[in-house]
Amino acid sequence: MSYKQSLAGEVERLRDTRVLCIGDVMLDRYVYGDVERVSPEAPIPVLKVRDERAMLGGAGNVARNLSAIGAHVSFVSVIGEDDAGAEIVAMLGALHDVESRLVRDPSRRSTVKTRYVGMNQQMLRADRETDQALDLACQEEVIRHIRSLLGGVQVVVLSDYGKGALTSEVCRAAIEEAQDLNIPVIVDPKGRNYYQYGGASVITPNRRELAEATGDALEDDASIVESARSLISQFGIASVLVTRSQHGMSVVDGDASVTHLSAEAREVFDVSGAGDTVVSTLAAAMAAGLSLVDAAALANVAAGLVVGKVGTAVVYRDELVAKLRDRALASLENKVATQHVAQDIVFGWRHKGLRVGFANGCFDLLHPGHVTLLGQARTLCDRLVVGLNSDASVSRLKGPTRPIQPDIARATVLASLSNVDLVVMFEEDTPAGLIEMLRPDVLIKGGDYTVETIVGADFVKSYGGSIEIIDLVPGFSTTQTVEKMNS
Repeated sequence: MSYKQSLAGEVERLRDTRVLCIGDVMLDRYVYGDVERVSPEAPIPVLKVRDERAMLGGAGNVARNLSAIGAHVSFVSVIGEDDAGAEIVAMLGALHDVESRLVRDPSRRSTVKTRYVGMNQQMLRADRETDQALDLACQEEVIRHIRSLLGGVQVVVLSDYGKGALTSEVCRAAIEEAQDLNIPVIVDPKGRNYYQYGGASVITPNRRELAEATGDALEDDASIVESARSLISQFGIASVLVTRSQHGMSVVDGDASVTHLSAEAREVFDVSGAGDTVVSTLAAAMAAGLSLVDAAALANVAAGLVVGKVGTAVVYRDELVAKLRDRALASLENKVATQHVAQDIVFGWRHKGLRVGFANGCFDLLHPGHVTLLGQARTLCDRLVVGLNSDASVSRLKGPTRPIQPDIARATVLASLSNVDLVVMFEEDTPAGLIEMLRPDVLIKGGDYTVETIVGADFVKSYGGSIEIIDLVPGFSTTQTVEKMNS
């Protein structure tokens, strides 16, 4: 068994770990559009907006990633009494197994970063924020929340974005009280003052942050290791994990051991939030009892996945397992996705200007009629997603003797077809919820349907999508095949 295969077996242990995340929460907005002309008012491009998306950023993205992995998350941060703060509350509330303790400060502005993206290039970022340190009352309230939550967690994460939530007093209180309970503390640092992180178990600066903190010119591996050891010695930090973009990671331990991890090779589309994915995966892995090097190796794989997504994205546990598996079925498994993973994939396709199609069905015994339908469907789009009824859904629709083949087998067969780009299972009787989540550009159905009778048609038309009906090949039917088998 390869090292990656053995790590794949460890991923399930990340589920139900308990992590306390403290830091600067923010709202990341992305405004996407096309640039076709220059403004007559000034020598600037005109962005014709076609899509907008908002998601949790900063420490909120650490919480999102931990939730996607399956961890139980306790979350402490500060927001303003404003619309952005209310949106942050709603987004945190929608995450699975996240308990939030948010301090509201009427004098602060909730942090919002708005990125304007045209033709796959970020054109402008506009920030609205208050970055001053917390006042004494808010600081004490944050510390009270930390103390009340520490007893129920296995690892603490300090996610510092320099927006004022992590004052020196908050950091010192969190680290010292975690030490008293023998709970590891991971710090994603900011700025030059590492005194406030003294005693942490692991800090995770990127190469630029390490150079800024130490004042060293980091020209090679040796200089990175030397600078990391300087932080360990000066501030009593147990270990340093240096993230190095395309060069991977370096783990420098207090016992003088050094491990360099090569970057996972893949297309880099967006590095926003990659550090949050590293910290969250590292935290969950350490909470699960993995060694620092093994935890860093998992985090390195997760980082390689997230940079291929659009915006401030997350990595899901099943994605991590699929990436780590080193066997022939891996490419097929990568085409079978959960609904949340599929949402990320489809968003990335659409961001690249690709037309996304959606078809659905039970596909119990795949026959030439199915193959022809999917082939014709693929000619109507650049990427075809197939929604697949789960076993329970098929049984409700077709009766207790169906399906003939389990959903995993049906999904694997569909994924083997070159015309199918993604297979997504759904538990409901209809794919309405899945269609609303994926927002396909074209909804495709086979048979004697009319637009009015197709599930999801009204929704797709509401945002300008199209509906296509394809004639089925006569003479082929799963139901008829089953009847012949039983006769």
